[in-house]
Amino acid sequence: MAIPDEEIEALAGRVLAAGDAAASIPPISDSLPAFDLQDAYRVSAVIVARRVARGERPVGWKIGFTNRTIWDEYGVHAPIWGPMYQTTLAHVDPKEGEVSYPLDGLSEPRLEPEIALRIAKVPHPDMDERELLGCVDAVAHGFELVQSIFPGWRFRAADTVAAFALHGRYRCGPLMPVGADSDDWFDRLANFEIALFRDGAEIDRGAAGNVLGGPLFALGHLVRGLEKYPMGRSLEPGDLVTTGTVTRAFPVAPGEHWRTEVRGLPTPGIAVAFA
Repeated sequence: MAIPDEEIEALAGRVLAAGDAAASIPPISDSLPAFDLQDAYRVSAVIVARRVARGERPVGWKIGFTNRTIWDEYGVHAPIWGPMYQTTLAHVDPKEGEVSYPLDGLSEPRLEPEIALRIAKVPHPDMDERELLGCVDAVAHGFELVQSIFPGWRFRAADTVAAFALHGRYRCGPLMPVGADSDDWFDRLANFEIALFRDGAEIDRGAAGNVLGGPLFALGHLVRGLEKYPMGRSLEPGDLVTTGTVTRAFPVAPGEHWRTEVRGLPTPGIAVAFA
């Protein structure tokens, strides 16, 4: 039985209040065992509408749990998605050196190095990966700070969808134009690697194939998923889509220094210092 609209509204208010306060709440599924993905995307759609009403503007999408190597760790075995906003997205220039990154306002933040795609034209659900690349005009590398309002990162898949798809903030490096090099980009996006360093020591390394086979496969999943759960907004030209962590996600704390090296893509690594 579907959860009544008034309860969906109440759940949305509870999740949004927790996110605003960087506070923790028990997973929704603890008290509502029947809470499923359909209910969760309904909650998320209400949250999107409320955030827009208070002045936040969606500027793209994050896709989560595309890295199959971490599914067992979190007990989530399929990708999820949710909007990014102008309040959570910022562009950085690695040429300026290490970026200061405050952690205030985030609940149990973790870092994920990701590849983002900028949408030039709206893709269709029946497109293959080469056709999807034709809808992309730029590629970037960035860090997503994901967060969990559920203590200890304990949740079910539906909980994560309702709670902003775990999105906290995204810091995006330079957007590299795809242009006429689409064949080269197709190969690059299928074969790159990212090495992740904390305080000078490499702690993980991931490859394109970790992300559902590559970022274009993740984009295809989002396009098909939004057709089923539109959440009041589809992909639009200019949207930035970040396609999920290439390495494992790691807890971060003030005073730590993190950086990446990207191999196989013309996107520079990023260095951040958490405050």
